[in-house]
Amino acid sequence: MTQIKIFDTTLRDGEQSPGVNLNQLEKLELAKQLERFGVDVMEAGFPASSKGDFEAVKQIAETVKNVSVAGLARAVKSDINACRDALINATNPRLHIFIATSPIHMEYKLKKTPEEVIETAVEMVEYGKQFFDHVEWSAEDASRTDLDFLTKIIEKVIDAGATVINLPDTVGYTMPREYGAMFKYIKENVPNIHKADLSCHCHDDLGMALANSVAAVENGATQVEGTINGIGERAGNASLEEFAVALKIRNDYYPYHTNLVLNEIKRTSDMVSKFTGMTVPGNKAVVGRNAFAHESGIHQDGVLKNAQTYEIITPELVGVHSNNLVLGKHSGRHAFTDKIKQLGYDLPEDKIKEAFKAFKLLTDRKKEVTDEDLFAILTDIQTDTSNVKRYKLDNFQVQYGSNDQPSATVSLSNPNNEKVKDTSTGSGSVEALYNTLDQIILEETHLTDFQLNSIGQGRDALAEVHVSLTVDGKTVSGRGSAQDVLEAAVQAYLNGVNRAIYQKKAI
Repeated sequence: MTQIKIFDTTLRDGEQSPGVNLNQLEKLELAKQLERFGVDVMEAGFPASSKGDFEAVKQIAETVKNVSVAGLARAVKSDINACRDALINATNPRLHIFIATSPIHMEYKLKKTPEEVIETAVEMVEYGKQFFDHVEWSAEDASRTDLDFLTKIIEKVIDAGATVINLPDTVGYTMPREYGAMFKYIKENVPNIHKADLSCHCHDDLGMALANSVAAVENGATQVEGTINGIGERAGNASLEEFAVALKIRNDYYPYHTNLVLNEIKRTSDMVSKFTGMTVPGNKAVVGRNAFAHESGIHQDGVLKNAQTYEIITPELVGVHSNNLVLGKHSGRHAFTDKIKQLGYDLPEDKIKEAFKAFKLLTDRKKEVTDEDLFAILTDIQTDTSNVKRYKLDNFQVQYGSNDQPSATVSLSNPNNEKVKDTSTGSGSVEALYNTLDQIILEETHLTDFQLNSIGQGRDALAEVHVSLTVDGKTVSGRGSAQDVLEAAVQAYLNGVNRAIYQKKAI
């Protein structure tokens, strides 16, 4: 069976999703999980875009060792130099250069003639080849590019040293038959195409990203690019977990396989969802909460008699376990440490101590602690920035009555270690709390989005809040979890402000 390489761009294209803002610690933790997941190539970011992104790519390149780490670059020397410097300590570094090739992009965006685009592409691939053994070249908007021109430029960049040719459906415009035909045409008409791998990169604007990716593989692509949960710009990218499971389930039809560890899918999906604040829809294929739920009486009857009647994917295949009750109030430190190792977390002793303390506090309020609860605790512990001066919540109180205007009093410590307390009102309890925080916080803040979800099920489930806000004009996201919705809301707001402080210090 032919191996299809998986090029994950969750940390680059995925982070370009509206409202997503990952800090360096979160990107590093996601990179470690993507390595466990088994991706072949990890696009860690766009080093030239900011100092923060440069440092994140550099840190990832120095940490993960069993995956090729790539940096994105426009077809300019300064971008390539940034990738070279960020990836200098990578075990298997890779450069990803892109330039637009469609008539509309060349004329209106690049303002270059086709000949000038070819010249630039060749020059930059040759330049990048001085520093990287592996150079991927992307024809941005390839699916709307003249095929004869595409053939011509691909031949020249391969001669210049490109080892991977990526043909993206950048705006999600193409249908599967068209996209597959483009790959077939390139395979048949580029004389040196055997010297490079063909890669596909599909966007989901018309809901065709996965189908187009499969069509590309059917016609010669040996690398598929995408993201976890299909996140990305606009409507997102091809969903890697869907592609991998489709090949596994239909291995009777497709002679292809990937190196992905399928039972890591659920944990990877959950981590991406938690860090980005992008909730996975209940009806999402493979990882949605309803993917293995059956409400129809006929379906339930069939599944009870034989699961294969309506269930083509077993929950265990993707890492979903029906019984994940693990620890309780009387569980000790040893059992807790063993469990977090089973979940795949590698924490230093001080973080284990902190996580165990948070676990014990939770067991005082919650009788049954599940894997989902532990996941929430552990991911927060791993990406904590408490070593940075920050706002710390001491306590809060909310007064609310159906006929009265809600008011809130908040007491916290600011980054100067000063105890501050204030009171304000609002149309609701959350607004009253946030109005109070705005009066206390020294920075200029403005809330732009608020999302509330539950972790697990039942009346004692943890509440999880994700917020987007601007802090001194910079957009950040924040998250908080607690059994009390209002406490989660306060923690999320402060988390966002503290992240802004942390990022400002990093810059």
